[in-house]
Amino acid sequence: MKNLKSLYTKSLYVFPYLLQVVLNVSLIILAIVLSILLVKELILFGTILLEGDTTDYQLFLANVLLFFLYFEFVAMIVKYFKENYHFPLRYFLYIGITAMIRLIIVEHDNALDTLFYALVILILIIGYFIMNLTPRERPESKWFFQNKR
Repeated sequence: MKNLKSLYTKSLYVFPYLLQVVLNVSLIILAIVLSILLVKELILFGTILLEGDTTDYQLFLANVLLFFLYFEFVAMIVKYFKENYHFPLRYFLYIGITAMIRLIIVEHDNALDTLFYALVILILIIGYFIMNLTPRERPESKWFFQNKR
């Protein structure tokens, strides 16, 4: 019985470690794939600029924003490893704002949908503002949360 309890206790420490290894390997593979797609977008920019006969600026701008989405995801993965296996929330907000802007540029045919996309961007910006306004450490307080006597 004591041996079984010891095995159970060891497995409780090993299982999260194994999951962390699987997550880290998966994120490294994802970063490699995203880096390849990032280079592919750079090559596409080069061909668009060298040809020079295209006048579809919406397509070019959509590709630029897609490039930034890839870039932000790779930067978020790098930040994950630098900050001891923690994803900063602000990167998700950046990615959401960029994705919505790209959606507005690519699919702007319906005015009501465009309005909803703009409202989503506004909500994400308000969330980012609130996130930066609240203190990171609870004992410390910023100017907004100071006690007024």
